[in-house]
Amino acid sequence: MTIKSVLERGGTSTELDGISADIGLLIVRVVFGGLLAGHGAQKLFGWWGGPGLQANADGFEQMGYNPGKVFGTLAGLTELGGGLLLLLGLLTPLAGAIVLGTMINAINVTWSMGLFGGYEIGLMFAVVGAALPFTGPGKFSLDAGRPWERNGFVWGVGALILAVVTGVLTLILKWAL
Repeated sequence: MTIKSVLERGGTSTELDGISADIGLLIVRVVFGGLLAGHGAQKLFGWWGGPGLQANADGFEQMGYNPGKVFGTLAGLTELGGGLLLLLGLLTPLAGAIVLGTMINAINVTWSMGLFGGYEIGLMFAVVGAALPFTGPGKFSLDAGRPWERNGFVWGVGALILAVVTGVLTLILKWAL
């Protein structure tokens, strides 16, 4: 097979093409889920140079989230839990909603700093959280083939609605308390 024939046909075809998207979803889930879980562990436990629970709570107080201990713990738990669920491909629409709802608040806090160096990381996590409930986690996940496996348009929209409602509710509580 020549390069010219591959280009004319639009690529190669192998028996592994059927799992290419699943491999891509696995990579996205493991990287983004692992990184987000790591951020949560930094907030909660001080791992990997993170602030730990008390310093995190103090930081949340300074950002206007009062009581800081409640909001800081909630942020750490949603990052850790949502990240682990994404990494494992478990309860994917719920995981996506958790991540997106949390990132709505992260974007709100960093908005004034602009896109680059500000809310770009929150936006990247938010996009992954929004997209995976539509696509599903792929074959290499704990959801795959299980009775609870859910994805597609209705589950994606449901996850978006849940995320926006919980994210905005958290912002309302921030401003009200």
